[in-house]
Amino acid sequence: MTVVALSATYGAGGDVIGPDVAERLGVAFVDRAIPMQVAEQLDISLDDVEAHEKEPAESFLDRFLRGFVGTDVGVPAPVPPESFTSEDFRRATEDVLVRQARTGEGVILGRAAVVLLRDEPGVLRVRLDGPDDLRLRQAMQIGGVDEETARETLRRVDRTQAEYARQFYSVDIRDCSLYHLVLDSTAIGLEACTELIVGAARAFGDAR
Repeated sequence: MTVVALSATYGAGGDVIGPDVAERLGVAFVDRAIPMQVAEQLDISLDDVEAHEKEPAESFLDRFLRGFVGTDVGVPAPVPPESFTSEDFRRATEDVLVRQARTGEGVILGRAAVVLLRDEPGVLRVRLDGPDDLRLRQAMQIGGVDEETARETLRRVDRTQAEYARQFYSVDIRDCSLYHLVLDSTAIGLEACTELIVGAARAFGDAR
C-alpha cells in the first residue's frame, strides 16, 4: 500500500480530493483521526485539541500555527491548554503522522506532512495548487462563501502554510522538489486530479 501526503493551497480542493482519493484506494482519510490521537497522546480532551480548529478551510496545524504568526483579522490566535506549549502540540502531531506513515496506508491532508515525511519510504507526496484568481473562484464554489471571505482566507491560509514550513522545517512549501506530483486543480478539475493521484499512488506502490 501507499501513503499519500497532500499539500493543498486554499481553493485547490484538497478537502474534496483527499477523501475521494482515500475512498478510491480503499484506505483511511486520517484528517479527523489526527486531533483525536494528539488528544490521546497528550492526555487532554478532544475539545482542547479541537479548540484550535476555528475555520474548516485550514488544517489542524495550519490553524494552530496562528498561535505563532498571529492574525490580522481581529481574531485572537488560539492558545493551547495551560500546561502545554505550541511545541508540545507540534511534536505530538508529528509523532502521529510518522506512525500513520509507517502503517503503510492512508491519505493525509496538510499538516506539513509532505515535508515531515519526505524521507519516509512509501509516501507519495502531492501538491495541489493553481492561480490565485482561479483558486478564489473555486473556493467560493466549493465552500459557498462570498468573494471577500474567500479572498481574505486565501491570503491568510497561503501565508500561514508558507510560514509554517519555513519556520519549522526551513523549506519553501512551493518548492516542486518536495513533491512527486504537482497538479493545477483549477485547470485539470477535481475529479481528474483524483484519478491522476490514484493512478500515481498505485504505480508508486507497485514500483516499491
